[in-house]
Amino acid sequence: MKEFLENLISTWWGILIICLVCVAVWILLSALLYRPFFKRFYDIVLSGLAILVFSWLLIILIIVGAIKMKGNPFFMQLRPGRRKKLSKKQCKKQGVPYGTYGEEKIFKLTKFRTMTCEKDENGELLPDEKRLTKYGKFLRSTSLDELPELFNIFVGHMSIVGPRPLLVQYLPLYSEEQRHRHDVRPGLTGYAQVHGRNAISWDEKFKLDIKYIQKISFWKDIKILLQTVLKVFKRSGINSDTSATMEEFKGNE
Repeated sequence: MKEFLENLISTWWGILIICLVCVAVWILLSALLYRPFFKRFYDIVLSGLAILVFSWLLIILIIVGAIKMKGNPFFMQLRPGRRKKLSKKQCKKQGVPYGTYGEEKIFKLTKFRTMTCEKDENGELLPDEKRLTKYGKFLRSTSLDELPELFNIFVGHMSIVGPRPLLVQYLPLYSEEQRHRHDVRPGLTGYAQVHGRNAISWDEKFKLDIKYIQKISFWKDIKILLQTVLKVFKRSGINSDTSATMEEFKGNE
């Protein structure tokens, strides 16, 4: 046994076996403890690496965006993030059952601007299709407008995979089931994104979001990331059938 262990740490095949065992154990732990620990761990590590690797591209897009948009290249907007379950003390204080969720944490989403701020004679913003520039269409079709969201992921506002963060004004319009999409951090990409993105209805999108939340797993997130890469290259599902972006959610019928 002693001789075997000595060979294990002194030969190339022994070191290879040790490395493979360590990788297998790491993957097993990632799968078993993904939702409570590793999902956020990978969010921090991967978003941090992506920021470093694509820093040159971010700088180029900031400069080009400032020129094309004649000013601030960033689009910033408040979005609802994750809501957490209230503690026993909070539930008792508010007189609600234990397990009740609190309010969504509002954060500032950051993207690259794809539309101008042109207004009509009444001071109202022009329709999206008139404000969406050729440069903006390029950013949207390649998903490069989403790159600044890496910083939202790194600080904990978002996750790499999860339901897309929608508008704050939609919160009162959700059904109780639809609002469960905020039980997790919103994502840069998500299950609904790879199954139609803006080309599917709101009802279908919410159903896909809930389906994802009910069965979050290490392998499902990897699959969604691979499907996202394919979607970006195919540039599919960018627009809805009736709008240059996505039509407004007006509540459930």
